[in-house]
Amino acid sequence: MNKEYITKDSGKRVTYGSKMNRDSEDGKPRMDLIWTKCQPYEEQFLYKYGQLRARGAIKYCEDYVDINCEKAETKEELCRFKSSAMRHMSQWMCDEDDEAHAQAVLFNLQMAEMVKWKLSLKEKGEERNEK
Repeated sequence: MNKEYITKDSGKRVTYGSKMNRDSEDGKPRMDLIWTKCQPYEEQFLYKYGQLRARGAIKYCEDYVDINCEKAETKEELCRFKSSAMRHMSQWMCDEDDEAHAQAVLFNLQMAEMVKWKLSLKEKGEERNEK
């Protein structure tokens, strides 16, 4: 499937000393600020989150194409993600270090938000664009 893309334009320009022009970053997310600058790569929160996701994929998926957790789409599954997020948050708050609790909180929040999105589309009668 060939999709035709457009180049979005805010209408605002930033001109650099070299005379190069770029679209303004106003109102755009600052993805460059997600990584902390003072920690080594392997100590970064998102690095450890990637490790958690990789372990989950090995444990629950037969391949990386059919990601098990992304099948979730019911209110029951939403409640399960919320429950797990709270449990892991409590364990993190109590300084338990037997698992990657902080990253597990993020995972469960991310999946809960995905399920909420799926449920909202279902309520509106809209279809998801499956890839």
